[in-house]
Amino acid sequence: MALKSKFRKASNELEKGGRRHPATRVESSVEMSDNCPACDKAIPITELWDNLHVCLCGHCFRISARQRIGYLTDKGSLNEMFSDIVSCDPLEFPGYLDKLEKLKGEGREQEAVICGTVSIGGEKCAIFVMDPYFMMGSMGAAVGEKITRLFEYALEKSLPVVGCTVSGGARMQEGLVSLMQMAKTSGAVKRHSAAGNFYLTLLTDPTTGGVTASFAMQGDIAIAEPGAIIGFAGARVVEQTVRKKLPAGFQKAELLLEHGFVDMIIPRVKQKQVISELLKMHNRTDKAN
Repeated sequence: MALKSKFRKASNELEKGGRRHPATRVESSVEMSDNCPACDKAIPITELWDNLHVCLCGHCFRISARQRIGYLTDKGSLNEMFSDIVSCDPLEFPGYLDKLEKLKGEGREQEAVICGTVSIGGEKCAIFVMDPYFMMGSMGAAVGEKITRLFEYALEKSLPVVGCTVSGGARMQEGLVSLMQMAKTSGAVKRHSAAGNFYLTLLTDPTTGGVTASFAMQGDIAIAEPGAIIGFAGARVVEQTVRKKLPAGFQKAELLLEHGFVDMIIPRVKQKQVISELLKMHNRTDKAN
């Protein structure tokens, strides 16, 4: 037993924020609570839900794509698109299809991103929202295809795009097929931008890997949630590669803001208002359908 503990994995920063799916409520006569990974205080689940899953210390818990859509958009305005596009198994990776079926069977999403059109504070836009509870929002062929099609639709209709990212990066079970999505999505963003359309990104915890290296950092304006990890390789990987101690707060949104990699950090409670104002400022009524 002592020998086994020597090989225990170090705690992963990307796992902070809780792994319980937030859409799951536990019925009990006793008030359930969750511990905040930032201040370690127990927070009643009902209080957490009422406060948009944000602790009093400001820590943002991870939330599902549906929850984020509910918080950000006008009620009932979602017109979901491309929901029929789902992952296949191009490399016949062992256990991959079983994992996909298990996720779908647990009542979660059919894929790691939701795409569609919505209104935010009365401003119509196209939106994609990634889901951390579907394979940590990893980007496979289906995710890349859905986001690409959304940008193509937004280009056709002269709509702005709001993208909410949360991802562990490329989906390893799809290998090179997954990596190809970086170029495909980036091309779609470029064509949308070249036509003079607005693209805003909301970077949440964590936004890493191939997603960061493509569409996540291509927005005209990049907003981050407080404390979000945003980067390419994980902190431990970087530290082991350069063999140097990294600075405090490495890859945190606050450090990225200081160095100009994001434009602003907005608390979750104010995100809808700020995004609505930015959409209004960049509204292209002359070309709107």
